[in-house]
Amino acid sequence: MNELCRGHNMEKPLQLHGNVFDVKYEPLAGSSVTNLFRLYAQNKFLISIRYMPRMLYATALSNIIAPFRIKEKIKFNKSIKQTEIKHPPLFITGHWRSGTTYIHNMLSLDNTFGYCSTFTATLPGIFLGSEKIFKPVLAASITDKRPMDDVPMGTDLPQEEEYAIGAFIPYAYYNGWIFPKNMGFYNNFVCMENVSKEVIDEWKETYLYFLKKLTYYRDGKRLILKNPAHTARIKHLLEMFPDAQFINIYRNPYHLYYSMMRFLRIVVPIYCIQKHDMQNLEGHMLDLYAQMYKKYFEERNLIPKGNLVEVK
Repeated sequence: MNELCRGHNMEKPLQLHGNVFDVKYEPLAGSSVTNLFRLYAQNKFLISIRYMPRMLYATALSNIIAPFRIKEKIKFNKSIKQTEIKHPPLFITGHWRSGTTYIHNMLSLDNTFGYCSTFTATLPGIFLGSEKIFKPVLAASITDKRPMDDVPMGTDLPQEEEYAIGAFIPYAYYNGWIFPKNMGFYNNFVCMENVSKEVIDEWKETYLYFLKKLTYYRDGKRLILKNPAHTARIKHLLEMFPDAQFINIYRNPYHLYYSMMRFLRIVVPIYCIQKHDMQNLEGHMLDLYAQMYKKYFEERNLIPKGNLVEVK
């Protein structure tokens, strides 16, 4: 499949560099200052000069929200840590561009569920104590529709919690779109292979903390969480939540390939702070597709009977 797909791109050519002064899509802006500099150090401070406005914007905003983050931690940390996740989460998995967003948006209309919103995913360190200040700021800065597919966007609409994890620690898949020269490295944090036990433990601790915080914010409701990267993390999720339930959606891989390549051509240029090469990104995407489904097929039998639904 790789050889067939690599040389036959039927998509209309798209802008590959983006407007470097357009900073509103930059995920780094919601990171903690500590995490931001861990990421910069992880990438040896290799920032392309043309993307400096994004880097400076992210650094400035992270510093602006730092006092609010400290205040929130002091005020709510004890309550968050004491929060029990009484209801096992429902995880929506499947490769990007498979329809996970559609299922997430549909199921989140059931108000018995709690979910991660764009606001809580983008500013995970301050959403409890500074919502009235920062939610209007975020609403004014994001577009009405996602740039890659015109799906509606809004501060209260469902979003992937992978963005939130990436704002706390550097072990998140989307960091590969920000630092594309290191994309292969960040792909490791999808399957959690070639990474140390210490990294996995830090990831689990951070993820559990965020889900407790989200549960507290959602008044104890059962969480419905959509994260394509979780497709290859079944084992780790079950270690945290043995009774968790899963919906996995899958799509014709040839259709997914063209959709994903179009997606990367739009998203990487508006996220990145390094120069990128689409041919290399294509290779990383195809390799990850194979690795994550291999891992999924190996681990899905660990899910208790009756706790997995697969949607074609």
